[in-house]
Amino acid sequence: MTREQLFFDVRRRLEAAGISMPELEARELTACALGVDRQRLLMQRTSPVSDAERERLEQLVARRLAHEPLAYLLGEWDFCGITLRVTPDVLIPRSDTERLCELAALRAGQVSAPRVLDLCSGSGCIALALLKQVPDAQAVGVDVSPTAVALANENAQRLRLSDRYEAVEGDALTAPPADYRQAFDVLVCNPPYITAEEMRALDPDVSDYEPHLALYGGTDGLDFYRTILDTWAQVVKPGGALFFECGWKQGEAVASLCRAAGWQDVCVHTDYAGIPRIVTAEKPR
Repeated sequence: MTREQLFFDVRRRLEAAGISMPELEARELTACALGVDRQRLLMQRTSPVSDAERERLEQLVARRLAHEPLAYLLGEWDFCGITLRVTPDVLIPRSDTERLCELAALRAGQVSAPRVLDLCSGSGCIALALLKQVPDAQAVGVDVSPTAVALANENAQRLRLSDRYEAVEGDALTAPPADYRQAFDVLVCNPPYITAEEMRALDPDVSDYEPHLALYGGTDGLDFYRTILDTWAQVVKPGGALFFECGWKQGEAVASLCRAAGWQDVCVHTDYAGIPRIVTAEKPR
């Protein structure tokens, strides 16, 4: 069997299973199994594939057909211009979050040598992408999961950002360290915000594989926002800014929580799909 035949066979099977982007995923999986650059996969269309390569691909396809996310199969994922290592210990970075990252980077870029806190940092995707865009920024990532913290620090090392980034263990549902008080110009946070009802309706790709610790935000999905505004908000300097991601129906509720907590210039922004997903606010001076 040639590379081209193998690719088309995988694409057919993924399409028959209802995978939404079968050609893209077939290319990614085939390139991964063959150990070649996905952009050059079919440049040598008639090259034969070995039995070992076919077996590796068969195992990957079987896992994908069982709804294991593509990102976990590949072990890496692109986000906002960077490539990150991802594992089932962290949520997969999504395009939904890219606008959040870009808005936070724009704000950080208006400050000289800004300090950024990425709360509920997971793979480190938001802060690390921001650091690529703001060369004089420093960032700290905080996550309750020690395996996520280790992965974020590994991603920083791979991206050569370790001199400006550190991930540490911390719980967004408890008070921050005392030395964090008024230490940051920007607080950006993509917390768990899935409601109890939504958790029951998640796609198998998410519910069976991605960490529920990073998904469930309480009965109404707002537990983290309430606690962060009561406690972690103190880490932002007067005049500093807060950036939240939220669920597609939660924008106004999160904005109301920010206003009630005394923040000003509260705005709800849409992501690139036009969904109201980002809440920004400024701390009074």
